[in-house]
Amino acid sequence: MPRRLTRRSRLLPQPLTFSPFARSVASIQMVRSKAHKSKTRRPDCKGHNSSLSESSEDEGFEGVVQTDFVFFDPKPDDFHGVKILLQTYLDDKQWDLSGFVDLILAQTTVGTLVKIEGDDDDTPFSVVSALNLGRYKDHKCIMELKEFLLQICQEKDLINGLRSILGEQAHDVGLLVSQRVVNLPPQLLPPLYGALFDEVSWATEDEPSEELRNSFRFKFYLLVSKIYKLKNTNQKRNANLKKRPNSHNDEEIIYIKPEDEIFHKLSLWSFTFPMRTQQVETQELKNYSITGLALVVEAEKIYTFRQQLQSLIDES
Repeated sequence: MPRRLTRRSRLLPQPLTFSPFARSVASIQMVRSKAHKSKTRRPDCKGHNSSLSESSEDEGFEGVVQTDFVFFDPKPDDFHGVKILLQTYLDDKQWDLSGFVDLILAQTTVGTLVKIEGDDDDTPFSVVSALNLGRYKDHKCIMELKEFLLQICQEKDLINGLRSILGEQAHDVGLLVSQRVVNLPPQLLPPLYGALFDEVSWATEDEPSEELRNSFRFKFYLLVSKIYKLKNTNQKRNANLKKRPNSHNDEEIIYIKPEDEIFHKLSLWSFTFPMRTQQVETQELKNYSITGLALVVEAEKIYTFRQQLQSLIDES
């Protein structure tokens, strides 16, 4: 069932990015729209919902299309849609993705899917969840995920910290999974992440056993994501010294998901890694390569993250 709403606010439909160049890239991917309405609420402990009504006018289309994005709890029927969203989560690695999706969908107290209200296909447009690495350490998918991260980490000064996060500290770590289609309205981000972190907090009080309650007392969050990184960074940086300061070509990183820049700035540590997944070829991205990003954020920084994310939306 969709989750109840109690408050409505109006937000402006502007692309959400952190720099002029990133904004120009995002404008290619974002759905053009005339108005967005966001509805959020303070839910009870057993479930909640948020929806965003979008009024859009695309190129070549005369008229207005009303779309309501609604938050739902995960359920087994969402398997194929969520698997598609997570298809390149670990680059092109062959791993137990089906088992990973099963874990996400089985954890109904913490996790959210975004869908279009009344959509016959019932297709999820976004999935967000947090999985305790210690609780699920014996599952094949989590063992393969850990193996992948240890293999692709080339930072010698970080490898011991990564081993600790994946090993002895795993029971304190939440794997924050967040995947979505590129044109999901950015106004959904604060209520979407707000729902996740609220559910984590409630789970520490409402889960039926002490073991389960403790499994959501995260001290750290581990994120695996993707960015666009400037090719031949040092060479490009020297060349850009001769260009005007506002040149779009001097952006070293383009964040595909704008909230990742906030996470990145707040992170305890992070590393990047090359990816073999084929990227979208565009003129704007010709000097960039798609790159993996792994980072760890202390749970105590989540309050700051939520504030900064909301400020970003309010200012956009």
